[in-house]
Amino acid sequence: MASAPHNFSWIEPNKLAGMAMPRLPAHYQYLYDNGIHHLVTLCERKPPYHDTCPGVKIHHIKIDDFCPPSFEQIKRFLAIVEEANARAEGVGVHCLHGFGRTGTMLACYLVKSKKITGVDAIEEIRKIRHGSIETREQEKSIIQFHHHIK
Repeated sequence: MASAPHNFSWIEPNKLAGMAMPRLPAHYQYLYDNGIHHLVTLCERKPPYHDTCPGVKIHHIKIDDFCPPSFEQIKRFLAIVEEANARAEGVGVHCLHGFGRTGTMLACYLVKSKKITGVDAIEEIRKIRHGSIETREQEKSIIQFHHHIK
């Protein structure tokens, strides 16, 4: 039976969700059953059993734990989301626990999609996903991203 990965939540229903690393074949089946056809992995390594559900395509953007993404990595992530959403396919994103790197990318998505400031995006992600965005560097990268795309 399919079950949600730990710390799973939609940021924008059917478009983008955040979560901790999927660890069971049932997690991938849950993602696929809920319209998520793309999974962005922000960890050093790909998640276990990532090949058990061929309908979920893995995109690997390697960011060290507790580190902020580069502008190039943020842009690559947003391009994956935009391209998938244009085909009515949902995207999931995860790091190890789904807080730091995941929260950072989700906040950057809100900065671009809702045209809000980095500070507002951080606040919004933390409301939806308590404990998200763990370091000052991660906060700074979201705020700088907002200034970068203005």
